[in-house]
Amino acid sequence: MRTRLIIFDFDGTLADTTATILSTYRRVIREMELESRTDAACQATIGLPLKEGFRQLYPGFASLRLDECVDAYRRIFNENKRKFPPMLYPGVKDTLDELYRRGLDMTIASSRNSPSLLEFCKENGIRDYFRLLLGADDVVNAKPHPEPVLKTLEILDREAEHALVVGDMPVDMAMGNGAYCRTVGVTYGNAARDELVCAGATFVIDSFPELLEYII
Repeated sequence: MRTRLIIFDFDGTLADTTATILSTYRRVIREMELESRTDAACQATIGLPLKEGFRQLYPGFASLRLDECVDAYRRIFNENKRKFPPMLYPGVKDTLDELYRRGLDMTIASSRNSPSLLEFCKENGIRDYFRLLLGADDVVNAKPHPEPVLKTLEILDREAEHALVVGDMPVDMAMGNGAYCRTVGVTYGNAARDELVCAGATFVIDSFPELLEYII
């Protein structure tokens, strides 16, 4: 089954943003005087849209209170990203270059908002590898819903059987599997191997360059 399209997650898959995200969560919790949450609990929300992430952490909060958390998070994140700039994981740039050389279509489906996603891709010198960037604000239903993948397939006129979805979280596996695509879980991001396997990953890899072994 030939792979013609690869749909990547961004955070925890292409770039390491964990320190930035956790630092931001800690400061939001402190400034808003919220009940404390562990780094592990905050890390488990990575991959979800911000409002859903805060809903998972504080399920009793009303929608307006969640919106206040999101606003505070975005303000603080914009400050923290200069202190903890996202860095590509080892081998990402060279591997993307090889995939591009082989003629594969590549896109990103992220729960990050699209301006932030575009900014980080440009700053890390990888924007030109991707035919399409989809952020949470580009879809009605963000991951784990399959809409980002289905929309990508429609725009690029590709079939699910020829697409591979690559991500570091169970929500990425759910998004890809829900669109009937094969999925690749990466263990170096924010979820453990067993979590990715339980989420239905078709393959699991420990480093980004290993992805080349599954491109046929």
